[in-house]
Amino acid sequence: MTQDGDIPGPQRIETDVVVLGAGAVGENAAGRVVQGGLEAVLVEPALIGGECSYWACMPSKALLRPGTALQSARSVAGSREAVTGTLDARSVLERRDSFTSHWDDAGQEEWVRATGIGLVRGRAVLLGPRELRVETNDDGGPLTLVARHAVVLATGSTPVVPPIKGLDGMDYWGTREATSAHEVPQRLLVLGGGVAGTELSQAWARIGSTVTLVARHDVLDNYPEPARELVKAGLAADGVDVRTFIGADFVRGTVDGGVEMGLADGSVLAADKLLVSTGRTPALSGLGLEGLGLDAVRLASDDTGLVEGTDWLYVVGDAAGKVLLTHQGKYEARATGAAITARARGSLSGAGAPAPWSREVSTANHYAVPQVVFTDPEIAMVGRTLEQARADGVNASETSLELSVAGSALFADDYRGWAQMVVDEDRKVLVGVTFAGPGVSELLHAATIAITGEVPLERLWHAVPSYPTISEVWLRLLEKYGL
Repeated sequence: MTQDGDIPGPQRIETDVVVLGAGAVGENAAGRVVQGGLEAVLVEPALIGGECSYWACMPSKALLRPGTALQSARSVAGSREAVTGTLDARSVLERRDSFTSHWDDAGQEEWVRATGIGLVRGRAVLLGPRELRVETNDDGGPLTLVARHAVVLATGSTPVVPPIKGLDGMDYWGTREATSAHEVPQRLLVLGGGVAGTELSQAWARIGSTVTLVARHDVLDNYPEPARELVKAGLAADGVDVRTFIGADFVRGTVDGGVEMGLADGSVLAADKLLVSTGRTPALSGLGLEGLGLDAVRLASDDTGLVEGTDWLYVVGDAAGKVLLTHQGKYEARATGAAITARARGSLSGAGAPAPWSREVSTANHYAVPQVVFTDPEIAMVGRTLEQARADGVNASETSLELSVAGSALFADDYRGWAQMVVDEDRKVLVGVTFAGPGVSELLHAATIAITGEVPLERLWHAVPSYPTISEVWLRLLEKYGL
């Protein structure tokens, strides 16, 4: 590698670790390896920074935030009277563009170079253990990369396209198009009631679209029912027509450039744009895994990210198919980078399992995954629901209540919220917490710490919440539980 981190080519290059995918997860894996004193090379065919930076986390939340801020002002007497208009769509989209750096990754590239990580822009295929061929973007010919210690797959995920008649070949939005669009469709039809579909339905409704959301199951069906009912009420208040527990039979284009969707009940919905958001799957195809006898659909890996049956191949983030959340992927990547470094130094042997609390393992994936739905109201959840805990064999109970404390009353007039804690009755510790309501995402890390640290409820009782804040809900939950 040259001094500034670029890879000269085309030629055969040896390095310690090769990371495929320069999104947030790949950057963290490579960064942790370099911090540990090893060399690392990132291989990326598209923008450095990946899906989260340009088409997912950042632009979607940038689209949501102005509407939430406006609603927050409208929800308090005194500021409500000062609100005289609606969102300015142009300003919302321009602000969104600023958070994506206008889809320019020069700043990300500068960070990679400054960190001492090598960079190859191109698409890689595994030739054998620790060896890859890269077709470079600059047409400089193929480059061979050889990793002395490890190859890390941080290739992210791709959308799942449902088998609906007429969809193949249709000009529709995926989440990428929905988060990067520069025009507001008058009518938007959203297929999919998961987090992305729900968030984007509300974002575009508040920016100016008339939105219909269609879902085969309930909206946000992985979350407790009282929480998702609050979100559905929020969607309805923004004019979103929510159609749940119904599938789509067909889609077709219209002569005016729009789209029609036929539902299983015989009704037909019309819109100017269709957004399909029906899940994602690990992006593993085209990497040459089949030639190594590995599954190109889903790879089994341990808590260090090491792929079963190998001593050199790791998979992290969405590509691992465990927890498809950017923050968990980055956490996995940090653990994997530390494990690779430890194994290279001989302090962690082969596929040996580190201690559960070691930095070389991502054990929180099993029991303490935090997640936020950034709708208005928000849902913030960490750990397991009551049903999940019991399915895992935990002797679990739940305590829930409406979120009604002095802090919530001050936060917004007519505040509506809900809170739940799930308790392991044998150990008397929390295994799950859910909050729903405006502004509750900022409560989440306290719950994450309580679950990860296995804080006994009797000790948690002495964590006094400040008054008057929404966090006083902790006291109310513990009191209702019986402490």
